[in-house]
Amino acid sequence: MAHTRTVKKNVRQAARRATINRARMSRIRTYVKKVEEAIAAGKREDARAALLAAQPEIDRGVSKGLVQKNAAARKMSRLTARIKGMTA
Repeated sequence: MAHTRTVKKNVRQAARRATINRARMSRIRTYVKKVEEAIAAGKREDARAALLAAQPEIDRGVSKGLVQKNAAARKMSRLTARIKGMTA
């Protein structure tokens, strides 16, 4: 167990950040899932709208250090390609 004041504070901060990061990642996954469900249902306009809603969440995850930049770019690219490949 932590003994010094600074280590105890670091433990508290880490727990608080872990809770926030868990919520942020869950939010990102939810938005991406909505896009994938719309793609699976064949609803192109709904998928496009869901992608527009998911993009800022993914970018926010990158800026907060939750998602690596290239991983986020790859996810966005693949989702965009899947939507573009759908029949109109």
